[in-house]
Amino acid sequence: MPLVPPPRPATAPAAPPPGEPAPSALLQANAPEWSVGDLAAALKRTLEDAFGHVRLRGEISGYRGPHGSGHAYFSLKDGSAKIDAVVWKGVLGRLRQKPKEGLEVVATGKITTFAGKSSYQIVIDSMEPAGIGAWMALLEERKRLLAAEGLFEAERKRPIPFLPRVVGVVTSPTGAVIRDILHRLEDRFPRPVLVWPVRVQGEGAADEIAAAIRGFNALSPDGAIPRPDVLIVARGGGSIEDLWAFNEEAVVRAAAESGIPLISAVGHETDTTLIDFASDRRAPTPTGAAEMAVPVRAELLAQIHDLGARQAGTMLRRIERERADFRALVRAIPGADAFLAAKRQRLDLADARLRPALAANARDSRERLNRLADRLTRRSPAIALAEARARLAGIDHRPRTAIARIIERRRDRLGAQAGLLGALSYKAVLARGYALVRDADGLPVRSSEAAAAAARLQLQFADGAVFARPEASPDTPVAPPLAAASPAPRPKRAPRRATSEPAPKPEEAALEPAARQGSLF
Repeated sequence: MPLVPPPRPATAPAAPPPGEPAPSALLQANAPEWSVGDLAAALKRTLEDAFGHVRLRGEISGYRGPHGSGHAYFSLKDGSAKIDAVVWKGVLGRLRQKPKEGLEVVATGKITTFAGKSSYQIVIDSMEPAGIGAWMALLEERKRLLAAEGLFEAERKRPIPFLPRVVGVVTSPTGAVIRDILHRLEDRFPRPVLVWPVRVQGEGAADEIAAAIRGFNALSPDGAIPRPDVLIVARGGGSIEDLWAFNEEAVVRAAAESGIPLISAVGHETDTTLIDFASDRRAPTPTGAAEMAVPVRAELLAQIHDLGARQAGTMLRRIERERADFRALVRAIPGADAFLAAKRQRLDLADARLRPALAANARDSRERLNRLADRLTRRSPAIALAEARARLAGIDHRPRTAIARIIERRRDRLGAQAGLLGALSYKAVLARGYALVRDADGLPVRSSEAAAAAARLQLQFADGAVFARPEASPDTPVAPPLAAASPAPRPKRAPRRATSEPAPKPEEAALEPAARQGSLF
């Protein structure tokens, strides 16, 4: 039945006497009592009877896809209000336009209440698109402008370190997100965590998030507070209005400028914000971000153990293979006897030849020694020395006689050469009446032209020289040339001694080598 308020009196009742209850109190005391369920049912009937089916225009917000039961839950909103909406499983499959976050639609349905939350909602029967909502339009425009600046380029993204020393987290310190991240890091690989507490929705949240990202980057690597090697910006799920702080330009630019690799973990897997495009990695959930930040320690230990076992097995197999190869080589190498057999044979042959050779050599040496002894016996050194002394004693008187003979012979030869020089000298010619004509320089004058040309003449006679000046006249008779005087008889050589003189002995030449030298003339 409809909920009807009790009728109000036309006039105000008079004041009650002292000690009696007021009329309003009597009325409240006499009002019927409602149970919560009855009141909720009465409100439900009143609302459904008053409105029934309506067509409602609004923007879909907070859509997360079908629930596990198959129903869909979201909200319809405009600039001033919001109403919850539900699409039952059977209706959701028949809708031509499926719900989508940020889509502006015209929904037809029944207004009703939900007693479990004391709220009203619309149960949608049909839905058709009405255009992209204002929030989505603003988001697309901002995304286009930031992408044009290159903030979302893949070349700007850096790899996440394999095992960071310190993990920085930007999130609310009181939500379930930070507990999920810490729990996941503890399970996988415990690492020191620095949390920068911020508001994740509402006014001023974007500025706090951007300041936290820049604050982590401003830390010194060697400072008192360690600088994180990786950052996680995280928030739980929510509507597009709840996540709008992560679409603000300040947050996007701070994420793009971060020198520390950044992982964005905002909302659920179906939620997409602009920080996801500017970050180096996007995680579907905050827990997924923790899994991206660090490896699993147990898996690393198992991998190291496996690699160590594989290395040990490889080394053992290598050693076994080398040992087998060595054994094969040892079997292929000949033994010591095979190596020494040829050397031993050569040694035996050399020994067999050496003994006869030594005997023959000794025999030859003995025979040569015997011959030398025989010769020595026949011609003793003492006998040869005595003979030499006798010869030396016999030639002591010879040197003086030999020298005298040599001097006499040299004197005779010198006299003969002096006579020949006198016969051939020009002075003998001058002694026969001839004169030698020289010019002023002492050079011989050989023609009359040369004599006429000379300024002064020197006439050399046998007994001296006079000087004259040439004077020639055409009238002066020229004396005929003298007949060539017969040459003076050549002096005869002194006859050699008829005595046959023996040739000088070697000892004479040795005693006087200068006496054997002939005259230069």
